[in-house]
Amino acid sequence: MDTYTIERLGRHGDGIAPGPVYVPRTLPGETVSGTVEGDRIPAPRIVTPAAERVSPRCRHYKGCGGCHLMHADDAFVSGWKADVVRTALAAQGIEAGIRGVTTSPPNSRRRATLSGRRTKKGALVGFHGRASGTITEIPDCHLLEPALIDALPALEAITEAGASRKGELDLAVTLSEAGVDLEVRGGKPLDPTLTVELTRLAGHHGLARLSWEGEVILTARPPVQRLGAAQVVPPPGGFLQATAHGQAALTDAVRQAVGGARHVIDLFAGCGTFTLPLAETAEIRAVEGEAAMLAALDRGWRHAQGLRRVTTETRDLFRRPLMADELKGYEAAVMDPPRAGAEAQTAELAAGGPPVIAAVSCNPATFARDARLLVDAGYRIDWIEVVDQFRWSPHVELAARLSRDHIAAR
Repeated sequence: MDTYTIERLGRHGDGIAPGPVYVPRTLPGETVSGTVEGDRIPAPRIVTPAAERVSPRCRHYKGCGGCHLMHADDAFVSGWKADVVRTALAAQGIEAGIRGVTTSPPNSRRRATLSGRRTKKGALVGFHGRASGTITEIPDCHLLEPALIDALPALEAITEAGASRKGELDLAVTLSEAGVDLEVRGGKPLDPTLTVELTRLAGHHGLARLSWEGEVILTARPPVQRLGAAQVVPPPGGFLQATAHGQAALTDAVRQAVGGARHVIDLFAGCGTFTLPLAETAEIRAVEGEAAMLAALDRGWRHAQGLRRVTTETRDLFRRPLMADELKGYEAAVMDPPRAGAEAQTAELAAGGPPVIAAVSCNPATFARDARLLVDAGYRIDWIEVVDQFRWSPHVELAARLSRDHIAAR
């Protein structure tokens, strides 16, 4: 066995020693030993631990791939995630102040995708091990909401009934106000017999809704999500922030960024995570590529009380971004794109966007790339808030306020 010193963490949370050699679940400054396989030490021994190292609180941590950084204390993880954002910005030649890091508490994940596989004795449900096809059961998970852990027997029963002998199910579980909303992918084709059995199992285990490959099999109770003053029922598998805590932090940051704007455009609006809370004080135009998401947003708005006017447009903002002349008249824009960012739409904002942009991102690298376009056009980054709702993972999210004082006449 060779000995290595960990210099830093990579973007996936692995320690990196000179070589480079990648060493999972290590921390900067630690001395480790182990056998190198390719460019990795898959089973390191910690010779000299870092001061920031802690004992993982979850007994599943060693075999489970759901968490990556449970061996580090909270202060280290928060600081590292802030540094991930700073490094991404520096790569684009940008300096900006990070005003804080908000971290969701343990057992607060209300949305996750688990894997399910049939076995000779029944079924196995859990998270995959890191870079592994092995599924680890997680009955004492410290990540998920307790109600999702309580739903594991339901997931096992549905896996046993609906998985093929060699296939594996993707079990997207979401906790709603009405209970567990389950969307299943990768299962056997639906036929009358399977439909009857799945309906029976969903009812027996008290699921709010069960969907199979996007087709709703049973809605015992509408799986409502609260977005501001509105109640929204997302389509099966529809996007939702991972924790209620994280959603609240991002919403607060977007409210602060938008300020008193009375006419706001919400780009990549989804089901209305930001549209509906902002509609309490402003008129909103919500633009989103998925019609089902916008339909859910519109129904939520129409049944809510006291909200201002919301209009919707289904539009692929990657292929057909709103042009600069279409952005006229808005006092603020909200933009929350997928991980790929929104380079085309950002270019139009740079050309003729409103004086304030509230940017939300789940990928610091694409945020920094897009922010470069805005900074070059005269925007400044007023502040950044890092929001860690994927606790103990290398995933980093943020909200930022960008503004510019002098907007060309429109």
